[in-house]
Amino acid sequence: MILKILHAADLHLDSPFEALPAGKAAIRRAEQRRLLGALAELAVTEDVDLVLLSGDLLDSGSSYFETGEELIACLRRMVVPVFIAPGNHDPYTPGSPYARLRMPENVHVFTENALSSVVLPELNARVYGAAFTGKSSPALLADFHAADEPGVRKLLCLHGEVGNPLSPYNPITEEQLAGSGLDYAALGHIHKASGLRRAGYTWYSWPGCPEGRGFDECGEKTVNLVTLDDEGGCELKTASVAARRYAVLPVDVTAADPLLAVITQLPDDTVKDIYRIVLTGETESAPDLKKLYANLSEMFFELQLRDETHLRRSIWECAGEDSLRGIFLKKLRQRYDGAASDEEKKQIEQAARWGLAALNNAEEVVQHEDP
Repeated sequence: MILKILHAADLHLDSPFEALPAGKAAIRRAEQRRLLGALAELAVTEDVDLVLLSGDLLDSGSSYFETGEELIACLRRMVVPVFIAPGNHDPYTPGSPYARLRMPENVHVFTENALSSVVLPELNARVYGAAFTGKSSPALLADFHAADEPGVRKLLCLHGEVGNPLSPYNPITEEQLAGSGLDYAALGHIHKASGLRRAGYTWYSWPGCPEGRGFDECGEKTVNLVTLDDEGGCELKTASVAARRYAVLPVDVTAADPLLAVITQLPDDTVKDIYRIVLTGETESAPDLKKLYANLSEMFFELQLRDETHLRRSIWECAGEDSLRGIFLKKLRQRYDGAASDEEKKQIEQAARWGLAALNNAEEVVQHEDP
């Protein structure tokens, strides 16, 4: 029989979102909870047979009351068997949410830092898994091989790091996966999706985080829908459940009006997203970031501007002025002319740009608080 699996990990619910203003951080945490509802809806609409959640559903061992309530409600809505393998951010402990919350009957949470399994006779499947019970875990797949059960699919739900044998987070090797006797390993921990991979006869993947939480997690984020067929084949497709995304957009403003250059390069419909726009190129003077922010901010959920432009060489012509600006530039020009490398010259130009921005009462990066 064909087996359809919804595989997700690394939701990190109740993340602090410290880089955002307090009000918007609270909005983002509420939106994160709605990821659970989107997962439940996906499980129903895709008619999956089971759900594998491979750890770090929560950002810490504690959670808001609303998050626990939403988690239980959405797990119950999934109807099919659901397996949870707690990770290093949400380890299973006597005081953890997994221990305190009353899980629905269709949910199995692995509670030990050693592999165990649950048989699903109606699906001809056995699901192996384990839990982090602290912030780290030894290698749990070392010397593991699934029991030989003809006609029974062997699945794994586990949090761990593939390819780093020194990792403190349950290091996993391709050799271990190849020798495991598993049909599919649903992994978590790494936030960039792996795509479908194979080691020996074992298919495996990690979906990455389903929604970015910072500029180190840019672009489209998804969860995995995995289909195992009767011939040992595997198909993976992805589905997006994210409400927003992070993006970094470099914009060259050389010989261009900065506002026009940004607007020209912006994709459509950015109003839901969090953007960092990085201005690059050569300019006569530092761009007016306050003015840019005033004109652009309503086009995003949150906007950060960063000035990485370089002043044209002609800027040193002002070094002879009888003014504070002239004295400042004259001293820097002397250091520039005596620089031992292009890198040192670049640093001095950067210092000139920041200094001029300060003298003009401008900002290098726009930051702001709640209105």
